Order: sequence, then C-alpha cells, then structure tokens
Amino acid sequence: MVRLNESVLEQWGQAIGETIRNNLIPSWTSFIMQFAAFVILLVVVIFVAYKPIKKYLKKRQDYIEQEISDAERDKAEAATNLTQSQEAILASKKEAGMIIEEARQQGELQREQLLADARKEVERMKLDAEKDIARSRQEALDDIHKEMVDIALLTSSEILKREVNDEDNSRLAKEFIDRL
Repeated sequence: MVRLNESVLEQWGQAIGETIRNNLIPSWTSFIMQFAAFVILLVVVIFVAYKPIKKYLKKRQDYIEQEISDAERDKAEAATNLTQSQEAILASKKEAGMIIEEARQQGELQREQLLADARKEVERMKLDAEKDIARSRQEALDDIHKEMVDIALLTSSEILKREVNDEDNSRLAKEFIDRL
C-alpha cells in the first residue's frame, strides 16, 4: 500500500474543502445576481400572471356573489309573489263563494216572492170566486123569490078571482115565503 504523506493529504483535504466551499456556498456576486434574477422573475410573475389572475378571480368572485344575491332576491320575490298569489286565490274563492251564496239567497228570495205572489193571486181568485158564488146565489135567490111572487100572485088571483093590488100582493108573497 502506498502511504500518502501528510502534506499530500493536507493539500488534498484543502482542495476538497475548497471545492465544497465553492460548490455549496456561492460567492457574493453569484448570490446577488441569482437574488436579483429571482426578484426580477418574481416581479414579472406578479405583474404578468398574479395580478391578472387575482383580478380575474376577484371579478369571478364578484360575479358569483352577485349571482347569489340576485338568486336570493329572486327567491324572496318569488316567495312574495307566491304569497300574494295564494292570497289572491283565497280572496277569489271567498268572493266566488259569496257570489254563489248571494245568488242562492237571491234565488230563494225570488222563489219566496213568487210563492207569495201566487198565494195572493190564489187568495184573490178564491175571494173573487166566493163573491161570484155569493152574487150568483143572491141572483138565483132573487130570481126564485121573484118567480115565487109571480106564482103566488097568479095563484092568489085564481083563488080570489079578482085583481089583487100591490099591497095585497106583497102581503101574500111574504106569507108564502115565510111558510116555505
């Protein structure tokens, strides 16, 4: 085996240390240049990509919020319209019921009025008929009375063979009627 001498090892260790230091820890100029490139890249990304994307996302968020608020407003309006429609339907049903009830009552009143008119007419016709019957009866009685008086006069003049005056005639007729 080859023995390395200590100075070679020391040089070799220094070279490795120098390489490690150069490769792992950059120089200040290299670091500043890389940092400047990163900052420039960051600025470019912020202005070219981040701000437009942020604006687009903000615009999209505003649009979504506006759509949600519009939907909530439309929902509230629809609920109000539904309530108003239901109230209008109930009012219409109530009004229709009232109209039907009023028509039924009006029909009932008309029916009762027609029945009352018919009853009055029947009563009037009955009274007229009773009056006609009474008048006809009275006329018949008067005719019978007159006929009886005439028969009584004829009979009395036959019996008496003489002429009877009006006073005798009335007396005889009355007596005859009383006997009947």
